[in-house]
Amino acid sequence: MIKAAVYGKGGIGKSTVTSNLSAALAVLGKRVIQIGCDPKADSTVNLLGGQPVTPVLTYLRDNDEYPDSADKISKTGFGGVLCIETGGPTPGLGCAGRGIITTFSLLDELELFEKYRPDAVLYDVLGDVVCGGFAAPIREGYAKDVLIVTSGEKMSLYATGNINNAVNNFRDRGYAKVKGLILNRRDVENEEQKVRSFSEQTGVNIIADIPRSKDIIRFEDMGMTVVEGDPTLDVSRRFFDLAQLLIDGDTNE
Repeated sequence: MIKAAVYGKGGIGKSTVTSNLSAALAVLGKRVIQIGCDPKADSTVNLLGGQPVTPVLTYLRDNDEYPDSADKISKTGFGGVLCIETGGPTPGLGCAGRGIITTFSLLDELELFEKYRPDAVLYDVLGDVVCGGFAAPIREGYAKDVLIVTSGEKMSLYATGNINNAVNNFRDRGYAKVKGLILNRRDVENEEQKVRSFSEQTGVNIIADIPRSKDIIRFEDMGMTVVEGDPTLDVSRRFFDLAQLLIDGDTNE
């Protein structure tokens, strides 16, 4: 089973990459779960026609008891992708990272993975701070591969370095490993050169190159991924190629 966590600096395009990757995997015939691990709870909205799912932490705040089935904290989106959002605490109260741990514990209790039996699970994780909660996909065995979304911007590459170091800290424990970098272009000066230099210095390969595209924005304004909107576009094919790379890697393990 493909189990991948998509990390990156806030605002770098993790949700766009993750949701398009989920859509591409679904079109290729895979049964997919996408779990948004960001307090904004907007990871899956473009798989759901712009209609967000109720985040887990919101459900727990609004109800006196835990849900007795995953149906109450999930929605099925494009291509049959099962969409879940952890959400975040009331602003100024609580810890968003702790919310991720709470959500994962709940999903284990509901036996979500055993009952749904997915071919792929993708976690969309904020990577500015790789603290205990946000590191949960890395160290708790939920993900086995980490995909890091970056651009050529200085702070994006800085966050990418921190994420790579955090994953490497768990290397000897058999936890997740960095699969590669996803260059999500922002058209900054010498962008490709900067990211390739980082790749060479760290030994982390660039496994996808996503061009800056008005089509992505156009379809997101309609509440959908570009893969759903027009799978024939070059930018859509980049996501299909990445999806196939993950499928091939999973098959060869």
